Amino acid sequence: MNHIPFGYIIKNGKAIIDEKAATQLRDLFQLYLSGLSLADAAEKAGIKRCHASISRILTNKRYLGDDFYPQIINDEMIKQVETEKLRRAQMLGRIREQEIPKSVIPKLRYNAQTAQHLYDDPFQQAEYAYSLIESEVIADGE
Repeated sequence: MNHIPFGYIIKNGKAIIDEKAATQLRDLFQLYLSGLSLADAAEKAGIKRCHASISRILTNKRYLGDDFYPQIINDEMIKQVETEKLRRAQMLGRIREQEIPKSVIPKLRYNAQTAQHLYDDPFQQAEYAYSLIESEVIADGE
């Protein structure tokens, strides 16, 4: 089993909600949506984690519930946080349109000579077969 997400404990082989931590989680989501930074929201909610961990907590789909984990956060709250994180990232200039490099893919022509040798070792035979392949770039108009 992987790491148990903040807000859950395992009891008798089942994940159950740790009510104290779940309350802190709900507070974290609310505080972040109210405009606080990740660190400030976590501090006010009483969660002592690094910035990256708080960010992962806010986007963890397990809090929606699944076959193993009971639901702590509703779908609407997760969507609001995702939208807010994206809005803040755009506002800070952290999201840019990806530039697709314009590259020309050369046309190639391949030619393979007829095999003259047969080797018992399949790796040696494959190496030999690949050595018979020749390629050339086709100039435009050919």
